[in-house]
Amino acid sequence: MTSPNPRPFTYIHERLTCSGADLTDLAERFGTPLYVYSADAVIDRTAMLQAAFAPLPHTLCYAVKANSSLAILKLLAAQGCGFDIVSGGELERVRRAAPNALPHVVFSGVGKQLWEIDAALHADILLFNVESEAELELLSQRAQARNKIARIALRVNPDVFAETHPYISTGLREHKFGIAIERARDVYRRAAALPGIDPAGVSVHIGSQIRSVEPFAESLQRVRSLVEDLRSDGLNIRFVDGGGGFGIEYGTAAFDPAASVSAYASALCRILDGLGAHLLLEPGRFLVAQAGALLTRVLYTKQNGTKHFVITDAAMNDLIRPALYQAHHEILPVIATDRPAQVADIVGPVCETGDFFARDRTLPELLSGDLAALLDAGAYGMSLASHYNTRTHPAEVLIEAGDARLIRRRETLDDLLATELT
Repeated sequence: MTSPNPRPFTYIHERLTCSGADLTDLAERFGTPLYVYSADAVIDRTAMLQAAFAPLPHTLCYAVKANSSLAILKLLAAQGCGFDIVSGGELERVRRAAPNALPHVVFSGVGKQLWEIDAALHADILLFNVESEAELELLSQRAQARNKIARIALRVNPDVFAETHPYISTGLREHKFGIAIERARDVYRRAAALPGIDPAGVSVHIGSQIRSVEPFAESLQRVRSLVEDLRSDGLNIRFVDGGGGFGIEYGTAAFDPAASVSAYASALCRILDGLGAHLLLEPGRFLVAQAGALLTRVLYTKQNGTKHFVITDAAMNDLIRPALYQAHHEILPVIATDRPAQVADIVGPVCETGDFFARDRTLPELLSGDLAALLDAGAYGMSLASHYNTRTHPAEVLIEAGDARLIRRRETLDDLLATELT
């Protein structure tokens, strides 16, 4: 049975709400553009994954890059999550938001810097996902220097095709990520001989926004075979990091997250059954994307020939996914009206033709002063925001049990310019 609405954004008496909080009221209180998140929706998605993978010992290591707001990290840590980080900055975010979660951090990424490695060793994180032999050698040197043991997993590249946007596909030979799975045994032998290195796991990540279970299953089957080979070589491999990338539905097609998770978990649990390894998963988008929306106000409307434009106070610097990935975000008027439908480009004020949220989108007519919500913006929205055109960052609000809490104040021009020297 399909869930009636996988998003927490619903109309109550013709007014759009988030987990019961009226978005019109939020715009009046906090201004626009404004990111709005539902804590209840994040908790529900986390519980969904925890329950589905209960047959296996596992840890959800939330991908911090999806949404790195401190309040979101604290919320997820309270649900028993660890974290997947890709920078020293993200490590510091975890340390500030949820220091007790540091032993459940995995550090991914192809270009770890020396200071980042040292900080992670000092924090005694769970696992380094190593992506090159050069990184492995440096990690050994730094672990020795600090009298530490670095638990590592090689991120293997299984050469599995995942049908997704080419910018977020990571599992093929031509991508910069990982080590070819055919070479992995040799590299693990080298790792076992290096001082300060504990080869503890195998890691794989094939991409993001993947809606089919088959690529995950195929890559995990190859990882299982590798784990068995490594154990026969005498290595104590006790972690399998299955990566992240489990996708959502951004459009209006039916989407039942519980059924999708069930199929995903069933396939992975079947493949790893009896292996005796602790499964690490790195969900990001699935947990937070549909829990969030970007609230914006219409500044102007205009007609250029046959094209109608709706110009909002949010722009590509606030939500770059449509410009960067040609991504679709549903757009809803915050106040439902009986105005006629209109085909329009929904655009921002940034001085780029690429500054758009939708092109030739059919929506109820939007007029100057109206509020609109761009849905499914909880992942890779604020975390990809920029200051292009010297525009300040939006504020962020978290809705918990119907109450709105400011979790990031609106940035000022003084904030933006504070680090610059003349």
